[in-house]
Amino acid sequence: MVEAMKAIIKSKKKTLDSNNDLRGFIRLLRKENILTTITKNVDPEFQISSIASKLDNSQAVMFENVKHSRIRVACNILSNRRGFSLAIGAGKQELMHSCVIDAMKRASEPKRLFTKAPFEENSSKNLSTLPIVTHFEKDAGAYITSSIVFAKDQERGNQNASTHRLLRLDDRNLAIRMVEGRHLHKCFSYSKELGEDLKVSIVIGVHPAISIAAAYQAAYGVDEMMLANSLLHENLTLTKSSYSQLFIPTCSEIVLDGRILKDRTEEEWMVEMLRTYDLKRRQPVFELEKIRFRNNAILHDILPGFAEHRLLMGLPVEAKMFEAVKNVVPTTIAVHLTEGGCNWLAVVIQIHKRFEGDPKNALLAAFASHPSLKMATVVDDDIDPVDPVAVEYAVCTRCQADRGLVIIPNTKGSSLDPSSDQRNLLTTKIGIDATATLFKPRERFEIARIPGEKSHLQSKP
Repeated sequence: MVEAMKAIIKSKKKTLDSNNDLRGFIRLLRKENILTTITKNVDPEFQISSIASKLDNSQAVMFENVKHSRIRVACNILSNRRGFSLAIGAGKQELMHSCVIDAMKRASEPKRLFTKAPFEENSSKNLSTLPIVTHFEKDAGAYITSSIVFAKDQERGNQNASTHRLLRLDDRNLAIRMVEGRHLHKCFSYSKELGEDLKVSIVIGVHPAISIAAAYQAAYGVDEMMLANSLLHENLTLTKSSYSQLFIPTCSEIVLDGRILKDRTEEEWMVEMLRTYDLKRRQPVFELEKIRFRNNAILHDILPGFAEHRLLMGLPVEAKMFEAVKNVVPTTIAVHLTEGGCNWLAVVIQIHKRFEGDPKNALLAAFASHPSLKMATVVDDDIDPVDPVAVEYAVCTRCQADRGLVIIPNTKGSSLDPSSDQRNLLTTKIGIDATATLFKPRERFEIARIPGEKSHLQSKP
């Protein structure tokens, strides 16, 4: 672990210095040849999402010219694990979990500046200034999908940062989706009980490490910017908003200042992580006071239901789950939220099995650490948890259903799963012990290998 931490720190110094905003990270993506630039004029209604979907899981894309706006749009910034590794300075993908966990433990206060920030270069009072994207044919309308909402927790006196989708209603108003019971909803509910609107600052277009920190499910009362500062090798700076009095990232591309109204709601719905349409709900309304934005600003758009959306939500949870499972089963090697489960509902856990009860302990720890999890599979250390064929092989050759399945009915699950009781958040969870039993000789489960197999494949005939 010590060597892994040294590698992380060395990698951070190499990749994060002078790259602590979205522009710097885009330069890094261009250097790594994983950025496509589109110079032709594109329409924010369906055309941007169509192009981004074709480059999903492979290339980030920068749209330099967007109809009806002088602001650029960037998509697919974190659409694969390589980009995610670059964002947090993990170097190697296998170090991502260690990097996030270590950052959480080392979380420290960012530097606070009291000078003029770059986002104060321009201002507007009209949402039509922004190239807000319409993604899918049956969405409620055009959505901002990467916005991080900064709000004050009046109970504790600190500030909170979290990611929320915003539906454009008109030139001054946006409907904001807030999950009930989550941190922003608590801040809003407290203000509403006092008969007050909630003043917020919403930032769009930041270094992805900040987005990752905002997506991390930190404990209530923890300032997510402390985690972001750690992920950015303590190079994050914050600037005080003259409107909300909150400290927000100095190098934000776009800032929306305004209030979440205590007494107005509007209906909204859009495509979610499973690439299905979310339920229609009445949600609070944000009323704009002012937009501030940098010269040649960039609006970061996340294509709902595609790789960037799923990885941004799932990988921080994956790291959290890895730590929780490893605390119960110390020989845990890897935790992988699968693509088939949209990086949210299904996980494969790889362990070095020492005791017959290890797999079931790992399953229970996984379900406890991620309440939205629906299916978990535990495999041995000779099974690649990322390879779905290898995992299915383990289930077929190492699992007996009467002994290896754990069924947990009527438990809290994800509201996204259309097969569940979405209104009451109830689902049935399944755990699969796909590890070889210790009651038989290991040789019975040994996968045959050919000596020098890899080197023979690499050599020329």
